[in-house]
Amino acid sequence: MAEPLPRHLLIPFAGRGSPACRAALPSLRLPNLESLLSRLSLVETATQDESTRSPPHERALAAALGISAADGCIPWAALEARQIGIAEPGDREGWGLVSLCNWQVGIDDVVLGDPAAIEIDAAESAALLAAAHPFFEEDGIALHPSSTPGRWLARARIFNGLATASIDRAVGHPISQWSPLAEAARPLRRLQNEMQMLLYTQRVNDERAARGVPPINSFWLSGTGALQADPAPANPAPTVSDALRVAALRDDGPGWAQAWQALDAGPVADLLADYTAGADITLTLCGDRAAQRYAVQQRGLVGWAKSLFDRPRAANVLEGL
Repeated sequence: MAEPLPRHLLIPFAGRGSPACRAALPSLRLPNLESLLSRLSLVETATQDESTRSPPHERALAAALGISAADGCIPWAALEARQIGIAEPGDREGWGLVSLCNWQVGIDDVVLGDPAAIEIDAAESAALLAAAHPFFEEDGIALHPSSTPGRWLARARIFNGLATASIDRAVGHPISQWSPLAEAARPLRRLQNEMQMLLYTQRVNDERAARGVPPINSFWLSGTGALQADPAPANPAPTVSDALRVAALRDDGPGWAQAWQALDAGPVADLLADYTAGADITLTLCGDRAAQRYAVQQRGLVGWAKSLFDRPRAANVLEGL
């Protein structure tokens, strides 16, 4: 019988410091996660301030993929451009992710709505890209469709070294809190204003209004930078679960707890089964401030006995993230 393949499961938003999710922590019952944590060893903890532009799960994923980058400069756009064949190996030009979104205008602030929730299809995305293309081109920015509707890949020198905040940091917060303030970003802020006026006139938004879905009225820039070297991913590359993301960003405590229970009964239980079958497994848990990586390590008899009787409570582990 062939040996089971190694596996790495990475879980963003495993811990969440927002009020409703934090209140849901003590009632979480995650038996498979607790069983895994009692069998694995904590091999790395990476802690950052909550003001970092790149959240812990993006930093952990970048490290596992062999990408080293400064805060806010993890080159996700350049990586995707390489993966879908737009950028050639050795291309060191800067890229950025342009995510179409709904800016929610309030009395005091303009808040970023989650771009993943705008319900845009490929035809709408292509129509808006065609309309936006000349405006970006005037600033020397080449636009390309990505593999995800509502998201474009932008190529220009301006994105080299420009730090931008991850969407997962900025959603639900005032735009001013996370917008890039560097002098180099001034043309992008002007372009953002131009795009707001352009999008207001687009037929796509008329049709969206008729369907009762929010208008697309701006874009968010993230994932900026250049691939300075060819990535050398770890083996295996992580499988990333987004099961907790929506509830976490909405601070939906009951929904987040329910999503965690489904995750525990599904992918986490599968990872435990792989461990039992002898696979070399890795589990990375990420929260607002920290990422913790757990892996299989040799233990003595004392360590095994301790793991059987001193099972960690999942809520206590997640609270530290």
